[in-house]
Formats: sequence, structure tokens, C-alpha cells
Amino acid sequence: MIQSPTLRAAVVGVGAFGRHHARILSEMASQGVRLVGLVDSEPDGAGPRSVARDLGVPLVSSLAQLPQAPDLVSVAVPTNAHRQVAEPLLARGVHCLVEKPIAGSTRDARALVSAAERGGAHLQVGLVERFNPVMAVAGRLQEAPRYIEVHRLAPHTGRATDVGVVMDLMIHDLDLVNHLVGEEAVSVEAVGVTVVGPCEDVANARITYPSGCVANVTASRAAERPVRRLRLFSPGGYLSLDYGNREARLVRTPAPGWGESVAGLAARAVGLGGGRASGRPTPFEEALSTERLVLDDREPLRAEIEALVRTARGDASPHASGVEGLRALALAERVLGSIQSGRSHN
Repeated sequence: MIQSPTLRAAVVGVGAFGRHHARILSEMASQGVRLVGLVDSEPDGAGPRSVARDLGVPLVSSLAQLPQAPDLVSVAVPTNAHRQVAEPLLARGVHCLVEKPIAGSTRDARALVSAAERGGAHLQVGLVERFNPVMAVAGRLQEAPRYIEVHRLAPHTGRATDVGVVMDLMIHDLDLVNHLVGEEAVSVEAVGVTVVGPCEDVANARITYPSGCVANVTASRAAERPVRRLRLFSPGGYLSLDYGNREARLVRTPAPGWGESVAGLAARAVGLGGGRASGRPTPFEEALSTERLVLDDREPLRAEIEALVRTARGDASPHASGVEGLRALALAERVLGSIQSGRSHN
């Protein structure tokens, strides 16, 4: 827990993600956060130098060279370097926000969780969709989901070529599904396809949980346009979440025993000449209650960083913790195991 009024922060890795971490941290002076410097293995690179110059902070090649020791560090280096950078920091009590996935393997992830426990530090994983305003309304369904459908599609950017689409994109949704269901998966069946290579660029996973809930998760980085949608279905209705457009819609079905059978509704629809082709609502549509939910416009990454700051000060419970990041990674490894073996992974 941070007792001092000022929280000294640093960013390690000033690339595509790290530059945004640095920008947000530099804007948090009113919240008692001061960015003391940036660390990058290539400090002479044009990108890191430009970010450091714009923010007016030093850029160095190692944490030891920072002018002041940080209390909090955003780790945005390649995944295979997460443990190397974060483990010693956590062990000595420095709070860390580690970009997703938490590490390159569950073994390394467990080492990070253990280091945080030893050092009394908070480890938060950059599962940024947890902080998307869309997620704030997920509880409105008020019933445990029985079926979850997720699509996360994006054009190929050439980024993250060291991992496939499961670790690059799908892991966000594996975390969300774990979080929403609140159970450990009992079985995973997955398929993956390489389009650009060398790793899978399209993947689909069918995940079954002890409660009987089933999640069907699709991720692609070979799509023509981006899509980020999640739908939760329960016996009483469903919740449709659009992360890209930050829209949410809650649809509820009528209460049990409302008086008309499905067959009766179908006959009534035909008799009234209803249906989409006629432009008139069918009795099915009339029976549904649809509510468009109001969302705030906060930036998810900013909310993510602010959450760690509050946790570091003891003002909030951990969000997207190291343990949860480990669970998401373990599930992602099961998806990859099923893809590679062509069999269900129990």
C-alpha cells in the first residue's frame, strides 16, 4: 500500500502500447501520480525518443538508470520478457501493470504471482476489456448465463507476430468469459487456421463449464473489418454488447405463463401478415422488452491504470489480478492444446 502523497511511475517498453501508458500516467498529476521516466531497450529509437521528448521525461535503457525508483511500473515489453522485467520489481514491492498475456507460459505466470505475494505488491494484468464501459452493464442480465457467444475480428496489422490470434486477441474474451461465469472450464474444443502465418490467425473455441454454461468464442486477425461483440443468453433474455461501438442492448422475454404458445404466436403472425418483410412487428417482437443501455465514454486504458493506482493506495480491491491473468492464460493454453492435437482438452 502506498502511503506517500505522490506515486512515482515508470513505463518499461515504449512501443505501440507503452506510449499510451506513458501518456496517461503523465496526465495523472492531479491524482498524485508522477511519471519519472521511460525505459526502453532501444532508447535511441525515433519512437521512444519522440514520446520522451513530448512528455518531458527521461528515457533510459534500464530501470537502474531512472532518476528515482518507481512505486508503480507499466510493463509493455514483448510477452516473452514479462517475467524478466516484472519479477524482480514485484519481489521488492513495486506494483506492476503487466500487458496481456501475463507471461509466455503458465510457469512464468505463477512465478510473477508468487513474486507479488512475497513482495506485498499488486500485480494487475492488461486485460483492458474488463474496463470497457460496455462491461459495466453486464450485471443487468441478473441471471447466470447459459450460453455466451463472442466474436473478436480484426484485419491483420503485422503486429504481435510472435504469437497467434489466441494469445493476441482471444485471450481478452477468455478472461471475460471466465469472469462472467465464475468457474473453471471442464472441457475445451478448438480449431485454428493459419492464414498469414506462422501462427494461427483464426480460431474458434467451444468451452463448457460445470454449471452447463457453454461459451463459443471466435477470434480472427484476417478479417476485412473489426468486430468486437459479446452476447449473453439466459432463460429470461439476453444481453448484447458491442465493444467497438460501445453499445449495449438488453432484451427480456415475457414472464412464464404469459398465455400464448409458440405455435399460437406463429399462427397469429401469419394471420396478421406480420414479419420483417411486411415492415410490421411480429407478435414475437411485440412480446420482447428491449432496452438500450447508457454507457459512459471513459477510455478503457485510463480506467485500467486508475484502477491500479487506487489499489496501490488501498482504496480499491484488485481488478484483473495476476491470479485472474494466470487463469486466462491457462485457458488459452488449453485452447492451443486442442488446436494442436485436434482433440477436446479436458
